[in-house]
Amino acid sequence: MLGRKKSLLVNNIFVVAAVILFGFSHRAGSFEMIMLGRLLMGVSAGVSMNIQPMYLGESAPKELRGAVAMSSAIFTALGIVMGQVVGLRELLGGPQAWPLLLASCLVPGVLQLASLPLLPESPRYLLIDRGDPEACLAALQRLRGTADLALELAELEEERTACQGLRARRPWELFQDGTLRRQVTSLVVLGSAMELCGNDSIYTYAFSVFREAGIPQEKVQYVVIGTGCCELLMAFVGCVVIEKVGRRVLLIGGYCLMTCWGSIFTVALCLQSSFHWMPYLAMSCIFAFILSFGIGPAGVTGILPTELFDQTARPAAYMVCGALMWTMLFLVGLGYPFIMKGLSYFLFVPFLGVCVCAAIYTSVFLPETKGKTFLEISEELHRLNFPRRSQGPTWRGPKVIQSTEL
Repeated sequence: MLGRKKSLLVNNIFVVAAVILFGFSHRAGSFEMIMLGRLLMGVSAGVSMNIQPMYLGESAPKELRGAVAMSSAIFTALGIVMGQVVGLRELLGGPQAWPLLLASCLVPGVLQLASLPLLPESPRYLLIDRGDPEACLAALQRLRGTADLALELAELEEERTACQGLRARRPWELFQDGTLRRQVTSLVVLGSAMELCGNDSIYTYAFSVFREAGIPQEKVQYVVIGTGCCELLMAFVGCVVIEKVGRRVLLIGGYCLMTCWGSIFTVALCLQSSFHWMPYLAMSCIFAFILSFGIGPAGVTGILPTELFDQTARPAAYMVCGALMWTMLFLVGLGYPFIMKGLSYFLFVPFLGVCVCAAIYTSVFLPETKGKTFLEISEELHRLNFPRRSQGPTWRGPKVIQSTEL
């Protein structure tokens, strides 16, 4: 109904409402206002983290699609670092300034409200969903400048023909369609692996490791900022190299390195009482683990729904991916204390198993999408889903869908 751009703009209503609740919660003495504000911010984050990479991926040329869509991971990591910095006791982390800390989420909302109206709507949405070639051409001209658009327009028209007369899929229909079997499986496996790989847990465990390494309690908050900076740095690196090495290499390499560093981290935890230098090794492994996560899974996983699904199934795929990832994150947060109590120093072994499985799955089942059009990706996935029919006529798109309006 609204499209990608307008959905992002309207989504800021939740931010403004949450900021009002945060700002007056201290004066009102109401923790219920904080809980409601957090709920609204969670809704806003869930919506924006699904629509934003879809909007960027659909608007970018195929040669830069991965790098542009992966920029969402850069700003996510930047948000982590900024939250760690402004949350310092000397800034907004004190007992009197915490309402301002919570209300600081208004800043990115205002920036988006001021800048996003200056950008065009997704050209694919305008042509395929709205059926407006003039608006699509105008959007492409604003995005590409004076570049020759003939080839890109031809690709868009071909994609439009494949989806013409079809309706948008519902999320549950993705699981019922055999033509999407590999796409949905990849979405579920790799989306779950991103949250179950242990990165969020290692952030939690970092405090105790840093204290074991001899860092004073009051200084730990400054060292923790380094963990966020590591993820931000590698998000930049991943954005630069993704169109050179491809998605598969970053995912496989990231999960393999996480397995390596996580294994060393487990050994260091077990031997930290035997060797005085083991806590320092454990601390180094934390930074290395986060660096490995940042260059691969953190950014690449978020663009998979954009590239693996066609225009008509893409919004439903992001709904499934978003719901799955937030559910997994909730389960990890709920079960982590019990895992830590039950497994002690071996608490990261289950997470390492997830990393190994994700690397194997990516190497065996996930096709490379670098430099390919959406229609080429759809045709390749169709051949992989139905290998016995690969000698038949070229597949020209799905047979069930009509609009992807949000």
